[in-house]
Amino acid sequence: MSHPPHPPYTVRPATTADVDGARRLMLDTFYRDFGYGYLPEWHRDVIDIEATYLDHPRHLLLVARHGDEVVATTGVRSAGPAHPPHPRRLAERYPPGTTAQLVRVYVRPRHRRHGLARTLVRQACDFVAETPGYDSIYLHTNVDVEGAEAFWRGIAKEVFDARTTGEHGPGVGTVHFEIPCTADARPRLVPVTVDGVS
Repeated sequence: MSHPPHPPYTVRPATTADVDGARRLMLDTFYRDFGYGYLPEWHRDVIDIEATYLDHPRHLLLVARHGDEVVATTGVRSAGPAHPPHPRRLAERYPPGTTAQLVRVYVRPRHRRHGLARTLVRQACDFVAETPGYDSIYLHTNVDVEGAEAFWRGIAKEVFDARTTGEHGPGVGTVHFEIPCTADARPRLVPVTVDGVS
């Protein structure tokens, strides 16, 4: 049985032409994968993607497109974990300004297992390493989402497992991670070629 070839993808920084598609993907993820929908206190950036990512020189939104559709995203914001809901010690360890937070690492289900998330995260880490003023790369994830925990454990170091604290409420297993910020200290992310994008 032959398998169809991987479809061609374009991976690049988002432009205004990508905003609506990126927003649709993010909102679909909140409702479909997370099961709790849009929450303004957590997802404000999704409503104003332009101001949050496109207009800020130290922020970045990367997209993967398949044809006319945005099928994956990854964002970088100069912010650490907010207290509350996150523990004060994490907010102090990862202050805004010097912390690059990886956010919105989402891939549409039918486009998973093509290396898109890994490619986007690698490019986001490269952006952080080349942007003056960042000391650390921080992220947190809901490990109750299928594949999330294994993915992040493969490329990042756990700094706090908040599943027992219930910091985001029932059904959200939050684990906090860090990726070394400098290019020579970051774990090697296995190079992936996505139709010419490696």
